[in-house]
Amino acid sequence: MQLAFPYRINHTGRTGGDHGTHLRDLIEQVLFTTPTERVNRPDFGAGLMEMVFAAESDELLAASRFMVQGALQQWLGDLIEVEAVVMERADDSIAITIQYLERRTQARQLATFRTP
Repeated sequence: MQLAFPYRINHTGRTGGDHGTHLRDLIEQVLFTTPTERVNRPDFGAGLMEMVFAAESDELLAASRFMVQGALQQWLGDLIEVEAVVMERADDSIAITIQYLERRTQARQLATFRTP
């Protein structure tokens, strides 16, 4: 069974979601969790929230892309294969688009996330 993130109950009264939604939720957890935030897994997360207030530069965005791709491969590599990470700054937020292949279904997916 797959738990929804954030935790919620769906229209059938269950907490689980479909496989595609579950993978998207897992990616979101990796992206927006700051390392040291989880007590039992201090290295979990991509540290993306720290980048929102950093000085804007092409080098920083490139480094962030590698950081995000590495974190996704480390924590979700058995579930997805990351094919591309695109990051764009827009005022006070960052838009992250991730293209990935679901290993179980071999379906290509595209998901976009935005920092709050």
